[in-house]
Amino acid sequence: MKVITVTQLNRYIKTLLEGDKNVAAVYIGGEISNFTNHYKSGHLYFSLKDENALVRAVMFRHAAQKLAFTPGNGMKVIVKARVSLYEKDGSYQLYIDSMQPDGVGALQVAYEQLKNKLQAEGLFDDAHKQTLPPYPQTVGVITSPTGAAVRDILNVLGRRFPMARVLFAPVLVQGDGAPSQIVDAIERMAALGEVDVLIVGRGGGSLEELWAFNDERVARAVYASPIPIISAVGHETDFTICDFAADLRAPTPSAAAELAVPDTAALLQRLYALRQKTAQLLQMTLQRDKHRLQVVREKRCLRSPLFYVEERQMRLDLATKSLSAAAMMDQRRASQRLAAAAAKLDALSPLKVLGRGYAIPYKDDAVVTSVHAVEAGDRLTLRVADGTFGCLVEK
Repeated sequence: MKVITVTQLNRYIKTLLEGDKNVAAVYIGGEISNFTNHYKSGHLYFSLKDENALVRAVMFRHAAQKLAFTPGNGMKVIVKARVSLYEKDGSYQLYIDSMQPDGVGALQVAYEQLKNKLQAEGLFDDAHKQTLPPYPQTVGVITSPTGAAVRDILNVLGRRFPMARVLFAPVLVQGDGAPSQIVDAIERMAALGEVDVLIVGRGGGSLEELWAFNDERVARAVYASPIPIISAVGHETDFTICDFAADLRAPTPSAAAELAVPDTAALLQRLYALRQKTAQLLQMTLQRDKHRLQVVREKRCLRSPLFYVEERQMRLDLATKSLSAAAMMDQRRASQRLAAAAAKLDALSPLKVLGRGYAIPYKDDAVVTSVHAVEAGDRLTLRVADGTFGCLVEK
């Protein structure tokens, strides 16, 4: 009997699996569970399951970097993998080379994931949207130099508002290098400090061709731009991430140019209408003032100034008479009140008492009010009604 080690057994089973062409490159559909993203190594570890079974799987960094979306628990996917054995614990697992969502394209999944992420961060909030200037002096345009979009934009700008200056930044609008060029152009336009509004976009195309405008770097550059940005990706119904992050979305590059500048013809028509309205208002004001002047001229005070003075003088005479009568009446009442007060004072006067035969004795200029205040031999002064005289107290 030959005895082998566990390591030998696992290695033998691994050799069998890796030598089987039926499991060397197999497509498997299932649901992701127990998903782990090792950010340091870049490897993805998870299980792939269906209703009745489960198998472990690993996707190494070189393959994971090619994914356009981020896998997660509960996501149904189709993977291309080889089957092998992990010798250390004796379990077989899938080594995945590629992965795509089951039923929905990888780009669409990546689009939804990035949209939800940026929306949660507030990059699409209306509170951050800037208002477009009504009369921009300089319009920046970022698009491909060879496509129809740039010609449409320049034609519309030249027709609607030819006095605006246009600064054009040619960039790639699809391919791996497009997002970095678009971001660099937005930052350079902002650094100039001369651009009032910015148009960023391209003509229409498939989801893959428009993918540069679903790039996270482009969305963040559009959000951070101090210049109001119009997203002008040429697709009528579908939205890109750039559309959500921009201050305004236009369905086509031509529509973006129409939104960026006013229509000169419409402005001239409006100015003409304002001019007509101003002239009418001035004419109405002039007629009203003429009528008021005519009414004033018809007043008697202007036609006969002397009559106006005489009328006012008569009114003054009447007022003077009224004031004089009122003053005399007040004086008469005051005299009556004064006479009554004088009569009361006269009745209370000591002289009236003296006139009836009474006298007031004084001793050293002090009124004597008691017999105890004088002694025999004191000299007093008596005041009577018509004067004073001295006297001597005998007893």
